[in-house]
Formats: sequence, structure tokens, C-alpha cells
Amino acid sequence: MKIKFKRQREAFTLIEMTIVLFIISLLILIVIPNLANQRNNAKSIHGTAMESVVQTQIDSYLNENNDDKVTYGVLINKGYLSEKQARQAQKDGIKIIDNNAKK
Repeated sequence: MKIKFKRQREAFTLIEMTIVLFIISLLILIVIPNLANQRNNAKSIHGTAMESVVQTQIDSYLNENNDDKVTYGVLINKGYLSEKQARQAQKDGIKIIDNNAKK
């Protein structure tokens, strides 16, 4: 009587590894464009929110003071905006024109 020994599998085959890498590649192709879109949406929302913050602070300043012209320097000196907020707003391209925050 012959005894057959079965070979034990100790590692993945080349086909199994190829299939796993293919699936991972597909998942990456699906996820990365979505992340880029989410980042762009977040930047857009952040810019709109920052514009709203600056406009709110301009309105608050004008309600409490009788100045004709509002600048970032005035808002910082009077405590309506922090320097960090003003830098970020200017970095986002928000300008104060005729006492209105505009992008």
C-alpha cells in the first residue's frame, strides 16, 4: 500500500497575491479621487465661512463705532479678529472693500 503525503501550503500562490494586489489597486483608484473632491469641498466651505466671519466682525465693529473705514488692522487692534484669523482671511483672498468682506 502506498501512502501519499499531501504537501502543506505554507504561503500564498502567485495568483492569490496578484488578485489581492488587483483588488487593492481598484480600491485605491476609487478612494483617492473622492478624497481630492472632499478636500476641494472643504476648502470652499472654509473660504465661505471665513468670509462670513470677517463680515460679521465688520458689522459688529461698525455698530459699536462711528468709523467710516474698516481695515484688518483696525479689527485686530480692537480685538474683533485675531492676527491668525486676519492672516488666514488674507491668504484666502478676502478683502475689505467699502466695509464689506469680498472674495
